[in-house]
Amino acid sequence: MRPPAEFIRPGYRGSGKLENKVALITGADSGIGRSVAIHFAREGADVAVMYLSESDDAEETRRLVEAEGRRCLLVAGDIRDVAFCREALDQVIETFGGLNVLVNNAGTQQVCTDLAELDDELWRETFATNMHGMFYLTKAALPHLGEDDAIINTTSVNAYIGPDFLVDYTATKGAIVSFTRALSNQVVGRGIRVNAVAPGPVWTPLQPATLGAHDPQMLEDFGSDTPMGRAGQPSELGPCYVFLASLDASFMSGQTLHLNGGMVVNG
Repeated sequence: MRPPAEFIRPGYRGSGKLENKVALITGADSGIGRSVAIHFAREGADVAVMYLSESDDAEETRRLVEAEGRRCLLVAGDIRDVAFCREALDQVIETFGGLNVLVNNAGTQQVCTDLAELDDELWRETFATNMHGMFYLTKAALPHLGEDDAIINTTSVNAYIGPDFLVDYTATKGAIVSFTRALSNQVVGRGIRVNAVAPGPVWTPLQPATLGAHDPQMLEDFGSDTPMGRAGQPSELGPCYVFLASLDASFMSGQTLHLNGGMVVNG
């Protein structure tokens, strides 16, 4: 990527907010997920990184986590596969002895400006990756979570603004908001907090691979329509996930935090 993405906020100092916690993060081989993994490690957590197939990127995430003095487990596979999600959870528990934080971050998008041309299979695959995988993994994780543990789901500003060129993706992100609210109400009595983060435009590999591939101008203008006039960096999101994972957010559940460059979405 040019320019390269930034993954850790300059000057960010850990303070033990996640000391000896275990976190599982999907889609953590790059982008927002990698930033979350590094920030969690700097706060004292061991991290399991789930990813599809980008082994070199995943190894770089592991290097960065281990540079913070924490352990890192790489788990490669497809979250659309319920059996894989269950096996991944078993591997995390076997390796680390428990689980405290689940970050459902993996996602995909493809540009389509006409619903009549949106392929049926693409619609199903977008939901399978963005929503079904979240369900499978959360269901497998819940028996291992307890008092003061947390689930954090990555939704999107698109769930609130409804861009016309990402109908299927936007529909999944709206589903994630509702899933977050309903699940929060279901498990709050067990002391488990469930929240979401709704990023605006963030400079990650997903953007050149999708928006840029469709229309280079979309990539050139990426983020310019925010009040801040720019896209965010993954490093600017990592600390938000730290907040939601830690006891700093002990009185917050069922909520969505909006890191979107100043867009007011009233959500």
